[in-house]
Amino acid sequence: MGHDGSVVVRAPSHLPTTAVERFVNEKKSWIDRKLRQIASERMEHPPKRFIQGETFLYLGGRYPLHVAAAPVARQPLDFNGDAFYLDGARHEKAKDLFVAWYKEQALKTLRDRLYIYSHLMHLFPRGERITSAKHQWGRCSSENTVSFNWRLIMAPLSVIDYIIVHELAHVREKNHSPSFWKIVETTLPDYRDQRNWLKKYGYLLNI
Repeated sequence: MGHDGSVVVRAPSHLPTTAVERFVNEKKSWIDRKLRQIASERMEHPPKRFIQGETFLYLGGRYPLHVAAAPVARQPLDFNGDAFYLDGARHEKAKDLFVAWYKEQALKTLRDRLYIYSHLMHLFPRGERITSAKHQWGRCSSENTVSFNWRLIMAPLSVIDYIIVHELAHVREKNHSPSFWKIVETTLPDYRDQRNWLKKYGYLLNI
């Protein structure tokens, strides 16, 4: 399932289309159940309106938004550690301002955490990128460039660390074999808790 509720099927290129269709049909009940669950969750958490008092996630915490009639800082969107402040004159651009701010913070935080875990695991990617991928929290390319979804910056730091460790493990193991999961578990013994958090609450990491 994608973060947007879409259904994505990944299969080896050599696999016949009929085999893929058969697999999807076999999983239809599960897919329908998940789609109903996602629809219910979205009704409980409608799209942001960027209004006074609305809360926004950052590193797992919820912070209120204050919309000011006049600028309260040099930036049209500011965060002081306790709340977000939006210049009311820029309200029509509020979503763009939040996305830009989140991306900037994601780059800083993920780069710092990547440095820590790269040295801890002795696994070094060739580069890192922040993306807006719809269906992936992270990715390690065949050339060992790692990519991370900017929405991760809304999650707790422990969840961010799990995705970083996951992608670094792919620098050595390009699959999800027992050897791969052993690398992850050696670094993060509680990785299952973080993985389950994403499965349960990942839909909240959006605006």
